[in-house]
Amino acid sequence: MEHESYGIQVNGNSVHHVNRSLYQAKMKIREPKWNIKASEMSRKTFNPIRAIVDSMNVEPNPSKNMIALSIGDPTIFGNLPTDDNVLQAMKEAIDSKKCNGYAPAIGYQKSREAVSNFYSCPEAPLAAKDVILTSGCSQAIELAIAVLCNPGQNILVPRPGFSLYKTLAVSMGIDVKLYNLLPEKSWEIDLKHLESLIDDKTCCIIVNNPSNPCGSVFSKSHIQKIIAVASRHCTPILADEIYAEMVFSGCKYTSVASLSTDVPILSCGGLAKRWLVPGWRMGWILIHDRKNVFGNEIREGLVKLSQRILGPCTIVQGALEAIINKTPQEFYDNTISFLKSNSDICYTALSTVAGLRPIKPSGAMYLMVGINMEHFPEFESDVDFTEKLIAEQSVFCLPATCFEYPNFFRIVVTVSEDMMLEACTRIKEFCEQHYHLHTDSIIQDIECDK
Repeated sequence: MEHESYGIQVNGNSVHHVNRSLYQAKMKIREPKWNIKASEMSRKTFNPIRAIVDSMNVEPNPSKNMIALSIGDPTIFGNLPTDDNVLQAMKEAIDSKKCNGYAPAIGYQKSREAVSNFYSCPEAPLAAKDVILTSGCSQAIELAIAVLCNPGQNILVPRPGFSLYKTLAVSMGIDVKLYNLLPEKSWEIDLKHLESLIDDKTCCIIVNNPSNPCGSVFSKSHIQKIIAVASRHCTPILADEIYAEMVFSGCKYTSVASLSTDVPILSCGGLAKRWLVPGWRMGWILIHDRKNVFGNEIREGLVKLSQRILGPCTIVQGALEAIINKTPQEFYDNTISFLKSNSDICYTALSTVAGLRPIKPSGAMYLMVGINMEHFPEFESDVDFTEKLIAEQSVFCLPATCFEYPNFFRIVVTVSEDMMLEACTRIKEFCEQHYHLHTDSIIQDIECDK
């Protein structure tokens, strides 16, 4: 094959003959092309709840109104409004016209003082310097993990547990080890299992109390045992305490930090649940470091990480002192009374349903229900069970596979009392229609009759 060539005049003098095909090949190699790919961090970010819920291709029963017991937003049904004093504080912050500019990345000094004064106690004293304001409790957890852990290290996370811990950690290249909670012990931590997971790469233990998704509340003695494990291995605790004080009558809430004498604690909390304003995105980290184990390095690290987005909404910050100090105890009590009443209704109703095993909650806004899958052979999993429950009864409960705990489902108890009663009736009807006595049980009954 004959190759074309052409001449190129250089500096107005001699002519160089260039092989056209070779020249075009080289030019083709050098030609830039669009090649934009998502970052490694974004590819590693995975929300199991979204993945499972989005994959549930099911339509509710058109003859029945949908009852969603799946969403952890207490405001969604309109029956749990925040207190009028909370709204008034926001109005005054806006009208003051003093909260429209940038605040320090870690929050206004006055707002941090309000939080530290509210949570400080003799056993775990706090000052404004110990408070980092964040964009919701979720960001507080993100910053706490980011300041304590490096890629290749690991964190210990409860199972069942809030899925965000794993979502955040894995996206940062941090490994996740799941320690078991024990349903037969009201979801206490399996302390032996917890301790067996700790190694030289463990950077923190996440403790969620009161619990999402379990609705459990740890006793003082159990928290002391958790701290003892952390102390033996010199491992800090990240305490997710967004449901602090949201415990039912007859039960007492104890913060992790109030019992620790040597283990440093980063306690994450916020306005979302107790004040019923999750959309306002106001959270905080409380730094408890009685023995100065964190030193300046962790504190400075939290400040630097906070500077990436310049902190939470300044209007909410401006209202924070009044929100915390002027919300009446009656508001908190009424919220807890409502949640306990609904929890009792749900637990009592479902305890009588063959094939289900609800675990009685002690706080927060959730209740976990076990499914004896051998009695529901037509369903492959808790996901399949809850999917069919939507299709037939228009009741949406979150399958506990979302929380790394199959064969359970979670119920949110923030709906109205009427809706809770109706949902329980429908769940009972669904189970009665699909329940099958296990073959082994039948054989045992026959043998007993002989």
